[in-house]
Amino acid sequence: MTGSRVVALGHYQPAKVLTNDDLAAMVDTSDEWITSRVGIRTRHVAGPDEPVDELAAHAGAKALAAAGLTPADIDLVLVATSTAINRSPNMAARVAARLGMGSPAVMDLNVVCSGFTHALATADHAVRAGSATRALVIGADKMAEIADWTDRTTCVLVGDGAGAAVVEACAENEEPGIGPVLWGSVPEMGHAVRIEGTPPRFAQEGQSVYRWATTQLPPIARKVCERAGVTPEELAAVVLHQANLRIIEPVAQKIGAVNAVIARDVVDSGNTSAASIPMALSKLVERGEIESGAPVLLFGFGGNLSYAGQVIRCP
Repeated sequence: MTGSRVVALGHYQPAKVLTNDDLAAMVDTSDEWITSRVGIRTRHVAGPDEPVDELAAHAGAKALAAAGLTPADIDLVLVATSTAINRSPNMAARVAARLGMGSPAVMDLNVVCSGFTHALATADHAVRAGSATRALVIGADKMAEIADWTDRTTCVLVGDGAGAAVVEACAENEEPGIGPVLWGSVPEMGHAVRIEGTPPRFAQEGQSVYRWATTQLPPIARKVCERAGVTPEELAAVVLHQANLRIIEPVAQKIGAVNAVIARDVVDSGNTSAASIPMALSKLVERGEIESGAPVLLFGFGGNLSYAGQVIRCP
C-alpha cells in the first residue's frame, strides 16, 4: 500500500456578489450587525441556471488544468455536497459527464460542512487500497438555494461555490502527502444543524454550535496533528471550515498554530459548506501564501455535528 498526495487545486464562485447592505434591504439586519457577529462582508450567490454540478465541474476543470492532466486521467470522482436536489444521477456522475471523462467510479458524500475532508480521506483510502490511482475530489454547495431568506440569523451566513483537489498515488518510497484522518460525530446533537423540509431549508442552533466548536474541537484538531507527526507550531497554514469568523479565530488560537497562516475566506465568501475548505485552500495556494510541501491542517466540522481532519502537504 502506498500513500497519496494532493497535486493540484482549483476553485470557482458565481459572479453575483451579495453584500451586507444588499441583505439589509431584504431582512432586518445591517452591515455592523453581521460583521460583529460572524465577520462576513460579502458572499457569492448562484442563479437558478447554475446548478451544483456546474459549480463543481468548473472547480474540477481548474484543478485538472493546474495538475496538467486530462479528464481521462481520473478514475475516481468524489463530490461532497448536501445541496444535490435530485437523487440521480448524482453530482459526481454529472461532473464526470460535463468534463467528458471515460469511466470513473462516481460517488457523492453528504457530510455537510465536513464533507470535503471526509471525501479527501476516502480518496486517500481508495488510493492506498489500490482501487484508484488518481481521484478528483470536489466540495460544492449551493447554500443560497436552501436558505430561508426571511431568517436574518441564517441567511446572512450562506454563499455558493466549489473547490477541488486532484489526488494521486505517491511514488514508491515517497512520504505520503495526506496524513491519517481523524473523524467522528456527536449524533445526539445532530439536530443543531439541519437541512430539512419540503422544500429543504437550512436552520441551526447557533449558540450550541458555537459552544461545541470552540470548546470540543481544538483538542481533536491537535490529535490530528499528532497522528500526522506534526506539532501545531510546525503548521504552515490552518484551513478550518469557513463557518463564522468568531469560531475560526478562537479555534485556531486554541490549536496552538502560532506560526500558521489562518484561512479567513469566510469574510468574502460566507459559509459555503462542503466547498469552504478546498476553496479557501486553493485561494491561499494561488496567492502564494503557502510553500509547496509545507504542512497544512484541514479540519471540517458542522452538520450532523460531524468532524474530520487531516494534515496534508501543500501541492
